Amino acid sequence: MRLVPRLGSGIPLVARAAEMRRLRAALTRAERGEAGAVLLSGDAGVGKTRVLTELAGLASARGALVLTGRCLDVREGGLPYLPFAEALTPLAASHDAAVADAVAARGALGRLLPQMAAPPDRSEHSTDSSADRDASRSVRTEHDLGQLQLFDAVLGLLTDLAERQPVVLVVEDLHWADGSTRNLVSFLISRLRGQRLLVVASYREEDLYRRHPLRALLAELVRAPAVERVEVRPFSEADVRVFVDLLAEESLAPSVVADVIERSQGNPFFIEELLASREDGSELPAGLAEVLLSRVERLSADSQRVLRMVSVADGSVSHKVLTEVAGLGELELDEALREAVQHHVLVVENGFYAFRHALLQEAVYADLLPGERSRIHHNYAEHLLVDAAHRNRDALLAYHSLQSNDLATALSASKRAADQAEKLGAPAAALGHIEQALRIWDAVPEADRPPGVDELTLLSEASYFAGTSGEPERAIAYARSAVATIDDDMPVIEAANLWRRLAQAMMMLETTWDEAVEAIAHAWKLVKDAESSRGRAWILATRATMQRAIDQPDEAWWSARNAVVDAQAAGSGGAEADALITMGGLAEFGGDTGRARDLLREAQRKAQAAGSLNVELRARFFLALSYDDQADIANALRVYDEGIAYAAMVGLTWSSFGIELRARQLFLRYISGDWPTGDTTGRPLRGVSDAVAARMTASWVHIVVSRGEFADAERLVADLRAQRRADSLIMLGAGAAGAELACWKGDYAIAATRARESIDWLEQIEPWGLGGVRLCALGVSAGAARAVEARQRGDGAALAEATELAKELLRHGRSCVEQGRPRGGSLGLEGQAWLARLEAAAAGLDGPADPKLWADAVDGFGYGAVYEQAMCRWHHAEALLATGVASDADLASAELLAAHEVARRLGAKPLAEAVVGLARRARIELPGEAPERDEVDPFTGRERDVLERVALGRTNRQVGEELYISEKTVSVHLSRVMSKLGASRRAEAVAIAYDRGLLTKP
Repeated sequence: MRLVPRLGSGIPLVARAAEMRRLRAALTRAERGEAGAVLLSGDAGVGKTRVLTELAGLASARGALVLTGRCLDVREGGLPYLPFAEALTPLAASHDAAVADAVAARGALGRLLPQMAAPPDRSEHSTDSSADRDASRSVRTEHDLGQLQLFDAVLGLLTDLAERQPVVLVVEDLHWADGSTRNLVSFLISRLRGQRLLVVASYREEDLYRRHPLRALLAELVRAPAVERVEVRPFSEADVRVFVDLLAEESLAPSVVADVIERSQGNPFFIEELLASREDGSELPAGLAEVLLSRVERLSADSQRVLRMVSVADGSVSHKVLTEVAGLGELELDEALREAVQHHVLVVENGFYAFRHALLQEAVYADLLPGERSRIHHNYAEHLLVDAAHRNRDALLAYHSLQSNDLATALSASKRAADQAEKLGAPAAALGHIEQALRIWDAVPEADRPPGVDELTLLSEASYFAGTSGEPERAIAYARSAVATIDDDMPVIEAANLWRRLAQAMMMLETTWDEAVEAIAHAWKLVKDAESSRGRAWILATRATMQRAIDQPDEAWWSARNAVVDAQAAGSGGAEADALITMGGLAEFGGDTGRARDLLREAQRKAQAAGSLNVELRARFFLALSYDDQADIANALRVYDEGIAYAAMVGLTWSSFGIELRARQLFLRYISGDWPTGDTTGRPLRGVSDAVAARMTASWVHIVVSRGEFADAERLVADLRAQRRADSLIMLGAGAAGAELACWKGDYAIAATRARESIDWLEQIEPWGLGGVRLCALGVSAGAARAVEARQRGDGAALAEATELAKELLRHGRSCVEQGRPRGGSLGLEGQAWLARLEAAAAGLDGPADPKLWADAVDGFGYGAVYEQAMCRWHHAEALLATGVASDADLASAELLAAHEVARRLGAKPLAEAVVGLARRARIELPGEAPERDEVDPFTGRERDVLERVALGRTNRQVGEELYISEKTVSVHLSRVMSKLGASRRAEAVAIAYDRGLLTKP
């Protein structure tokens, strides 16, 4: 019996009802104007493409426009925006005049659609001197304003199309996307509002290794309310049996089916390949690669030769290209391709040939002999050398030339590919190309190197691109290597700019700030007596930034003012804008907030006019921070959001200020109670350096703790502590989150110790930093809670230890306020609120807490700190109930109701449980919280409260303190419990309750 399988595309969809139901629901929402996005994940071969094909057919049948683009694995390079080019290209040639006009009206789309693109104006990148060239490299103006319009052009086109009919944009294999494509996906999803638009992106979960850049994007996207994650899982055993029955023409022996089930592990593609490669009773190959290759090896020699050619293309390839590289006659090539297509090894898509599945391509490519592989890569490179119109020609040429050991061609192509990626706002792709060029630089003879390029140029560009791609450590390393090349023959201004580049790179990490100060001092020493120039202006502007940061305001003002003078004389709007930002910060420090914001807005305008992307981003950040410092949360979030969108648009998401915008925005969302939804276990970002990931985690970890995800929180705190040297804000986040986490777990001694250790560490970096007030408040709260426990146990030693450490933290917190220097010149609302909480917590160290002080803390956080205010309401209610005054109990009830509403809305489980527990002890009813009462329970709620605490070893006095009732009332309740149980003693009552299952042992 010969098995003739019917490949999965020809049979009904199996076992995907749940996935399709969610996709149909997303499509329905999009049809009624609720734009959304779906992230479709799953292992290679699990059936993501089949599900997307089904969705596309469904959407088309319902009148939607389906646009599909695929990412390709180009290994060493990356093809910026390739899936969007593929998706939108058919629109440019549409027979629908309105559609074609909509495309043509957006000239910025020429960056995606080669048939629209005008030749780039290289004159914008010319400079008058090496100093000018290096200065422009620092800010990377790009002068190509078309890139700034690209993202809006894509969004605008999709929005216009969605007004005519629903639009489904499908981006396949996002795990292979370059950085620019990921940024554009992020931008589009962040702008989903009321369009009739559904974005669906698929990716291989198994390919996302620890540092895969897509992890960072996914961590961002899953927080958006419009994003839904759908996982395509392998088949169950029952589903495999159904799938096999549908595939096979005839019934299969149970042993065959069992073998397929075992070896395929539920992967539909593996099932297809196992069946398709099987002959009557023959042994199945030992591994999937063997299965794939055994199927290929049954084809003719010519067909196998063509498959090897296609495998090297690393994606789809046209018939014309195959004709040139395969070395076969036209008829032989046609027959070879026909055979491969008929045997379902190749498929034809939009006139291009591609492997039916990526695993087939990988298996064939891996099976090539070394010489054969090099020769085929050389053939592709030769074709690209004469095909100047090929999209991403330089990136592909660099890849194929490198693989064929033509290092000279690979070097030149890598540099050109980096320049192109830079213009497209794709610094991560540019970095990859530059690093490739550096790796082969020494192996290329000097005569064969591209003109106008030297190793110093590559090192400087690598430093810049690493810094804007979230890799500060690599940026520093490359900048150090560049400085090491300085010799006596180098022009002074060029050497000075290399030192400035090193200083800028070192400013990204607090651990290298001292070296940064030395580097900029060296740069200034070189140009101090030089005439005004662009390079000198930039050095002065950078020097001003650093002087302000190290608390030298007068020196910083002098440097900034002179930077403005030099910049205006040299016509460097970017350097002038950079200096104006520093002047704005100094004005803020002096208390003139209005003047500060005027300077920052002026800096933003000048940077925009000069095309200085980094400087404009910095201006946006400090403007948002100005509102943030004044607790103007709404305006701060607005400007943060605008800055984040701008950073994504220009490819600076992971630059130093792109990172800070995102981190501060996330922390402000935590403060304001606008917590992101979705899975939080994968928050540590792994697509960037560990230090950058930690900076983002330092903002996110507070939400993880507050939601009660303690296991994840412990891991994140440990990760933060490992990176604490990189940035004081990382240590501040680790200390605050770690202390709060320990408090929720009842480890009050650990909480106070964590606060103390974090303060000691921060004092080495920034003595009397205002962030210490928060740490001290948390530590004192932990100390007060520990003191209460120690009193209840009669543990004098523990009480003394807890009180001593807490009072030490109290003194330090007060000193931080007295000696710290706020950015705005005076302690802001946030600082005042934490000081109020510190004083309230401290009042509970020696006895009952003071309700008035906790009321002040509640009022202090009223500026918009929703979660912290709810925490203070809970403590305020505790203090009120402890007074035993009836009117205080009424106020306590109101505070608990307010805190409960916030905790439930935010999903803050620990706070919600604490509020509910306090309310039950005080006999206060909360909405949605049923009283703990069992129908067969012989005890009243109050009797159970008393018995549970007696079982924990509490005295009657201690029970009364916890339940806010008198010691006599406790005795009455306990007598009733003993009567109901027939016990004569307290211990006997507890033992009987345990025996009858009326109490659960802790």
